[in-house]
Amino acid sequence: MAEVAILGAGAWGTALAVLLARNAHATVLCVRRPEQLHAMRAARENLTHLPGIELPAELELTADWIGAVGNASTVVMAVPSSHARAAVTPIAHAIPSSATIVSVTKGIEQDSLCTMTQMLAELAPPAGRIAVLSGPGFAAEVARGKPAAIVAAARHHKVAARVQNLFAVKTLRVYRSSDVIGVELGGAAKNVIAIAAGVNDGLELGSSARAALITRGLAEMMRLAAAAGAKRETMAGLAGLGDLVLTCTGDSSRNHSLGLRIGRGKPVPPPAVDAPIAEGFANANSIRKVAERLKVEMPIVSAVYRLLYEAAPANAMVEELLSRELKTEF
Repeated sequence: MAEVAILGAGAWGTALAVLLARNAHATVLCVRRPEQLHAMRAARENLTHLPGIELPAELELTADWIGAVGNASTVVMAVPSSHARAAVTPIAHAIPSSATIVSVTKGIEQDSLCTMTQMLAELAPPAGRIAVLSGPGFAAEVARGKPAAIVAAARHHKVAARVQNLFAVKTLRVYRSSDVIGVELGGAAKNVIAIAAGVNDGLELGSSARAALITRGLAEMMRLAAAAGAKRETMAGLAGLGDLVLTCTGDSSRNHSLGLRIGRGKPVPPPAVDAPIAEGFANANSIRKVAERLKVEMPIVSAVYRLLYEAAPANAMVEELLSRELKTEF
């Protein structure tokens, strides 16, 4: 019987599967595309999303998602937010009522504006058994055993502690929280700010401008969290500031890389079937909608939205932010 079933063989899903399998947890990684499954079985490596990381012999790979979740005590949802509902809907009925469900996806649905745990609670209730795992961690670094710290959040202390204990290993420190919405909003919003930071670097505006973007981006995230009923201090923690700094400055950040490309005047490539996804592209739209619904001012998010969806030039984003009315900092 599998202890953990991980849905989605992207970089983060694969890294967590490797981490758990190495630490003696019976783990099955659910792969969507048959050709990817065959390639991973042959190479014992995820050449597309996590090259250079050997898959442990104990890690099972499967295309039978229903069978995998039916035998699991913990189900980890690692599918990109734009595909998550479609992936979970056909298998939700097979998830045991006793199983803990953990979202590790940093995004918000475009149409419903549901966070991933809200979407999962709708498809596989009750909400009390659902948790989110988030924070500053690049998949390749975590899979290679480099030190990192993340946070597990759930409504109930026992559920958060269960997830915390499952993923905590010598090199990965896991904290726990009860602020589910705060952890999820932080994970989604920071992706958008990271695109702005990438644009800054692509335009070669300097480190001072990048620091200002990160700081004012954090202020936007805090306003959004407060309006959504989350804790402002969550945004000062791993799921907020920690993840924001990593995504805005790390060389492995897909969102920063997207912004960097835009800032350098290069076209945004169309999404490929099996290419890594920069969640910030979709998040720019969904976070903007959430902010409008909650009447929260998020000028950086709005500027990135216009950049991505209205073809505004990169320099226009800078001019827009610099020409705003002068005001107090807090």
